Amino acid sequence: MGGVNGRLTGGGFLSAASDRRDVSAITFFGTTDLERIVDFYVEEIGAEVWLEQTDCTILKYDNQLLGFCDRDDPDTEGILTFVYPDRAGVDEMHRTLADRAREEPRENDEYEVYQFFAEDPDGRTVECQTFLHPTDPV
Repeated sequence: MGGVNGRLTGGGFLSAASDRRDVSAITFFGTTDLERIVDFYVEEIGAEVWLEQTDCTILKYDNQLLGFCDRDDPDTEGILTFVYPDRAGVDEMHRTLADRAREEPRENDEYEVYQFFAEDPDGRTVECQTFLHPTDPV
């Protein structure tokens, strides 16, 4: 790995003192219907558009950046988890996503969370949860 203008190359990371924006990561997914998927995350989940690109839209939800790009096939692996401050927030999202929810909200003793799972328009798993124990700030 070599450096170029103070930046590591070959898969390295920018140093904390670099001139990069204050963004740590963006997770990208392919979608076959960009407008519909963006509408879902903005209108139903509460994300906001952070950046529009040629064939991708990057959404921001709290400290999470999600990119959706127009592709021939959707990427549907993994789980997109949205964390709420309390059970009431999870219950409210369950009412909002009732037609997409797979189950009623419930306690998961193994992970000490209150949660439910739903599906987005592409069939991706969406989890809405709150921790039932104290957590450090992100």
